Amino acid sequence: MVDTLDLGSSGFAVRVRVSPSAPTDRKRLAGLIFFSKEMSMNVKELKSDGLKKAFQVTIKSSDFESKVDAKVTTLGKTTKLPGFRPGKAPKAMLMQKFRPSVLGEVLDEMINASVNEILTSKKLVPAMTPDIKLDKFEDGKDIGFEMTFEVLPEIKFGDLKTLKLEKPVAEVPQEEIDKAMKFLAQSRRNVVKVETDRAAKKGDTVVIDFVGSVDGVEFQGGKGENYPLELGSGSFIPGFEDQLIGKKAGDKVDVKVKFPDNYHAKDLAGKDSVFAVEIKELREAKDVEINDEFAKSMGEDSLEKLKETIKSRIQNDYEAVSRMKLKRQLLDNLDKEYHFDVPQGLVDAEYKAIIDQYNNAKKYNQLDEEEKAKSEDKLMEEYKEIAVRRVKLGLLLSEIGKSAKITITPEDINKAIMNEAKKYPGQEKAVFDFYLKNKQAIESLKAPVMEEKIVDYIFGQASVSEKNVSIEELYNFSDAKVSKPTKTTKAKAETKSEAKSAKTKTAKKSA
Repeated sequence: MVDTLDLGSSGFAVRVRVSPSAPTDRKRLAGLIFFSKEMSMNVKELKSDGLKKAFQVTIKSSDFESKVDAKVTTLGKTTKLPGFRPGKAPKAMLMQKFRPSVLGEVLDEMINASVNEILTSKKLVPAMTPDIKLDKFEDGKDIGFEMTFEVLPEIKFGDLKTLKLEKPVAEVPQEEIDKAMKFLAQSRRNVVKVETDRAAKKGDTVVIDFVGSVDGVEFQGGKGENYPLELGSGSFIPGFEDQLIGKKAGDKVDVKVKFPDNYHAKDLAGKDSVFAVEIKELREAKDVEINDEFAKSMGEDSLEKLKETIKSRIQNDYEAVSRMKLKRQLLDNLDKEYHFDVPQGLVDAEYKAIIDQYNNAKKYNQLDEEEKAKSEDKLMEEYKEIAVRRVKLGLLLSEIGKSAKITITPEDINKAIMNEAKKYPGQEKAVFDFYLKNKQAIESLKAPVMEEKIVDYIFGQASVSEKNVSIEELYNFSDAKVSKPTKTTKAKAETKSEAKSAKTKTAKKSA
């Protein structure tokens, strides 16, 4: 979603773009904001085209010089100049010493104060920081600058109670529970040494020494000793493990493989290699009997209790997918129902973020199949539509949240951090420490937390009915009804991908 600028009443710093004709020693920009009506300025509206606004502003030189004089006087009270006690130096000497250094600071303050006063008096809320072009700044003459920006659109939403949504729900089938139990049992298997003289098969673990080389030269990181490798696990380069199937303990094998073209070590990517491998030991896994004793080893009182726990976890996964589809349905309905202009500046910023994400995924060969199948021109066209949709829905949800007076509490942030920690079993403390030491990371949680709270609020207002569906229907996003131009959006593709992944891993994850 898009974060909009909330001005409140405190004002903000503007970006000042100095024209080439302005003196170069006066291009120093930044400074603290203050709000003042103690100056005269002439404001002329240059443009009022939809959301686009432009004003020409002129500040009286007498006001500017008065502020400079006050600033220099303040500095003079605490500054000691040679031959004078603090606060006793002549005004002319103080002006000569300090005036050049305070010009930029006073200019910043007065421009910011002017911008703030214009926005407040005209009740305008800019979508992004106004752009300031300084076109006139000379000694003894009035200061002129042009102020351009886009305002946030006026959004009026109707009665949310008229929204009708249908939530898909699915029951957990017994086969999913059985599948999860099987994963659990496999994870608890004992791996023992094979005492008989038999060949290795898929699923066995071979303990190996290996040395890798390219063109007869050993490469860094290609050597290991007593390494336990499960055949069929896909831990090593494609084709490596297959060449050890059928071999026995004590065998020495030259494994010939080619590194993938997108291999992370660029000096090895796409190259043929040979690994000299010695199989030192063969191990096999012994299945664990699934009974009450097994359940107790997992921390449950009985096998039935373990099954109930697993069922509950799978049901939680189904609920997450169900909410995912319900939220998508809500956003599609809002997108179809409401029409208003959106600030182009926000759209451009969102589009850039999408393109940066796309380029990064492309660089590391992480594009999904749907993206690979389309031309880049077609993708760019779709991404522009996505950017408009995201900004539009972001502004609409923000307005709904503001109307409902929804806020984020410390408890909301703590819950979000807890949810993030759950994604990394065994590393929870590291996740907590990361957020405790990183304020920016905590800030990044606020936007999605706020979005979910607003969505929950809308669900509470809307009429939501439930529809029982099969597991296949729950995880099927191909028949989702969405309004153009969102049918092929990346957001939709991401939702499909997440749901597909969740379906594949549900039993395993619950286990």
